[in-house]
Amino acid sequence: MIDQKIILGDANNILPNMEEESVSLVVADPPYNIGKNYGNGSDVKQFDDYMKFTRIWLNHIYKLLKPDGTLYVFMGYKFVSYLYGILDKELGMFFNSWITWHYTQGMGKTKGFSPRHDDILMFTKSKDFVFNIDDIRVPQKYYRKRNNMKGANPGDVWQFSHIHYSHPNRQNHPTQKPEGLIERIVRASSNEGDIVLDPFAGSGTTLRVCQQLGRKGVGIEINSEYVTLCKNRLQKKFVGFDSVDPRMKRVPFDQPKLNL
Repeated sequence: MIDQKIILGDANNILPNMEEESVSLVVADPPYNIGKNYGNGSDVKQFDDYMKFTRIWLNHIYKLLKPDGTLYVFMGYKFVSYLYGILDKELGMFFNSWITWHYTQGMGKTKGFSPRHDDILMFTKSKDFVFNIDDIRVPQKYYRKRNNMKGANPGDVWQFSHIHYSHPNRQNHPTQKPEGLIERIVRASSNEGDIVLDPFAGSGTTLRVCQQLGRKGVGIEINSEYVTLCKNRLQKKFVGFDSVDPRMKRVPFDQPKLNL
């Protein structure tokens, strides 16, 4: 099993010291700047300050990515369009997918529609990038001779449930991501032995997934309590990822019977 690395510090101070073009995949879940309590005030910046912070870490990430590397960024609705503009127009990265993570539980509203999704932008450094489609296929809904019965491309709308507060794998972190969701990203856009960077490690989900999939996870986290949380999580016995795409359990409705 490959050891995972967690670094205590500000990503914008740590990233410049890392080797350029050494990272195959970046999974970034930065503060959305919507007032979440991470214990350090990082989610309540003024607009201009937040945009400056975002541009700095994205420029560092661009330099760290290998030519065939990929970046996935989670972002809330307030800033996702600005983020897209920086990646597309300022850094000249290649847009691949705007993924919608749909979940069934979330904040309720009495006026307007309750939010039930997060956005994930997928950009690559070049047109030649790693994408392991056979590692992430989901079972077909129907049997057809023309279909690849190894499974279908999961598409850009993903359904993974939140990790409920009563779940045994729930960590003391306000925005913990499901392991199954990160598993799909890591399997799709990296290979065993690759370096996967998470510049905002949080509860350590990316590192935990990399630990189980044979990747060299590197996490940066500014909050010392979360660093301790990550280290403890990596020491726990693994009994399976804490979430799964519901489609993984399906069997084609009209799959022909075998003649035995």
